[in-house]
Amino acid sequence: MRRTSPLVRRGSDIDMDSAMTPMIDVVFLLLVFFVWTASFQIIEHVLPSEMSELTGSDPVEQAEPPPPRDFDDLVVRIGWSGDAPTWRINNQLSPSLADVQRQLLTISEIQTGALVILHPDPMVPLGFVIEAYDAAKASGFEQVSFAINPRRR
Repeated sequence: MRRTSPLVRRGSDIDMDSAMTPMIDVVFLLLVFFVWTASFQIIEHVLPSEMSELTGSDPVEQAEPPPPRDFDDLVVRIGWSGDAPTWRINNQLSPSLADVQRQLLTISEIQTGALVILHPDPMVPLGFVIEAYDAAKASGFEQVSFAINPRRR
């Protein structure tokens, strides 16, 4: 005598459509997961570079050192007195931002390689600092930096 297993159902009313729907959902979730985690960056060895193609035993040519700079760093000091900013370029007072830009433009015609350091006082509103940065960049300087207070960390 043969006993029927309780695990096997005869005449099951589960059809193929209702069994495939959860599997399709899982496949789409996996697809979304892999698309989100995929890296769409350019492979590094494909990028153009200035690296040498010499092997380890080939002689290497020494690069020339950079030329010396003619100018010291230009320090644009932005102070705050009352309700207006004060401007200084290397400790020389300038009446306005337009005058600062004119002086920077004159210097940039001689050499654009000089470094411009913006040194605002803590009370200066950010808008004046941004205008000074824009004036230095508009004058043609490539290197514009900000001074920091070493006592503040």
